[in-house]
Amino acid sequence: MYRGAQVSPDEEQPQPVSPRRLRLLLVDENSTARAVIGRRLSHRHYDVTVVEDGFAAQKTLIIQPSDIILIDMDSQLLPAIATMEKIRAAHPGGHACIVMIGGASDTPKMIAALDAGADDHIVKPFDFEMLDARLRRVHARAERVNLLSRQYAELDARIARRAMELGETRETLRQLELDRARLMASVDHLQAEVARLSAR
Repeated sequence: MYRGAQVSPDEEQPQPVSPRRLRLLLVDENSTARAVIGRRLSHRHYDVTVVEDGFAAQKTLIIQPSDIILIDMDSQLLPAIATMEKIRAAHPGGHACIVMIGGASDTPKMIAALDAGADDHIVKPFDFEMLDARLRRVHARAERVNLLSRQYAELDARIARRAMELGETRETLRQLELDRARLMASVDHLQAEVARLSAR
């Protein structure tokens, strides 16, 4: 179970307002865990959607993108890593952070998940304040990476435009050089014709 499953009145109080509510999708086959985690994170200013398995997660993401996807490593119907891989494959341009939740004995599976592309993992039982901090750190890091990716893409586009413009300029110069060569040939031909006629 998760630490702090019994929620005290103080814990139910909203936390300080964050710049914007992050959209979070929780994938967990345990209905009690879904209810507890979903409720606790909603009090920490997340817009939480909970689903029972990886298949439901894929359907949900089609119409409702998420900033963060939490996947429980104990998933049986569709294993956690398979769920992550299907989500990544179905949304190649998406930038959702995927964080795995597992027990202390799940270290090999956690390592495999990180190798497969998970952004982070957290070990249960966990503290919700720590979970919140980890999720926001992972999301902030992803935002910075996405910003750099967009900047690189814009730079590449500018370079491509300049290269195209340079290519067009070179082609124009080449055409001018050809026109000049043709003109000089015509002048030479006329001069030769004038000289021939003058020699008569």
